[in-house]
Amino acid sequence: MRAIGLMSGTSLDGIDAALVDLRPQGASYAWTIERFATVPFDDALRERLRTALPPGVATAAQIAELDCDLGDAFAAAAVTVARGERIDFVASHGLTIHHRGEASQTMQIGDPYRIRDAMRATVVFDFRRADCAVGGQGAPLVPYVDAMLLARADRDVVALNIGGIANATVLARGGRVADALAWDTGPGNMLIDTIVARRTQNRERFDRDGARAARGTIDDGILQELIARDAFYFVQPPPKSTGRERFGAQLLDAHAELFADLPLDDACATLAAFTIETISADLDRYGPARGALVISGGGARNTTIVSGLAARLPQYEVDVSDAYGIDADAKEALAFAVLGYESLRERPANVARATGASRPTVLGAIVPYDLAALLAQIGAEVAANES
Repeated sequence: MRAIGLMSGTSLDGIDAALVDLRPQGASYAWTIERFATVPFDDALRERLRTALPPGVATAAQIAELDCDLGDAFAAAAVTVARGERIDFVASHGLTIHHRGEASQTMQIGDPYRIRDAMRATVVFDFRRADCAVGGQGAPLVPYVDAMLLARADRDVVALNIGGIANATVLARGGRVADALAWDTGPGNMLIDTIVARRTQNRERFDRDGARAARGTIDDGILQELIARDAFYFVQPPPKSTGRERFGAQLLDAHAELFADLPLDDACATLAAFTIETISADLDRYGPARGALVISGGGARNTTIVSGLAARLPQYEVDVSDAYGIDADAKEALAFAVLGYESLRERPANVARATGASRPTVLGAIVPYDLAALLAQIGAEVAANES
């Protein structure tokens, strides 16, 4: 089965598109990422998204317009990575316009019908609301795939994704998928990206390789103040999820006095330390005593964050997921391709322990294109694997 996974996260850096060959293999999949691309948003669309997302307040008309335009952008990303080849289905996460996990509310936009018509393929989308409907937070959903890709019989593993928000999945050695513990630890790259873009008037959009943070000096007073001011979230046990509404630009605005006189490199160092410390404190509380820490997402390319985590968490062997054969930039797009296949097989793919849902449930909605043929193909692949 050749699928395209599409993902756009809270960093607003663009759309990740992965062309994946998936083959059922027992309870899991064999997989190959054939191609991967990150397609940036154009500046006008990115600015409209920033205005609409929290703390902004978008009208229904603005959200509807963004839904259409994002659908076109996702379709263009899929076309880019497909390169004219036939695709069996597309799985699109969309872009989160609203999330209140504790209230079981979430919404992703990015019109899937536009993707279907561009690709002439079935599209699976809207993965999170099914979990919310059974009392879950709708996040995190990637732990189901983490367990398939990274769990080991001989060691405990923590899968850490550092996007705009950071989230961790704890996989006990030899454990079942349902036993995975996962949650959003708090800030990832979003605050660093925001302050870099603001201070450089968008000449830079992120701290490339963590170079600014490496040159800067951590202001420990500001670091401790940031942790204290958001202690309400940090002291909550899993399951918990968060997003731009808590750790977006408004956090910097609310704490503007802390950063007013801080040089940009020092601000990057301090915000990187904020990410490192909040991840580490949670893993001290809820992680295994020792094991492997496997990092993916854009933060895996920030060497200051990666080295800081290795220093702060000596109980773990810290590595980037590339070392496990999983492109750190492509992992979430790969994950949603797998989740899309699970939806088409009608297999529950949330981890209730991670999201707080009352039960496992089938995720995703389907926009069909020659669906009968696709389901027959899936049935044949699954039967061949079982024989």
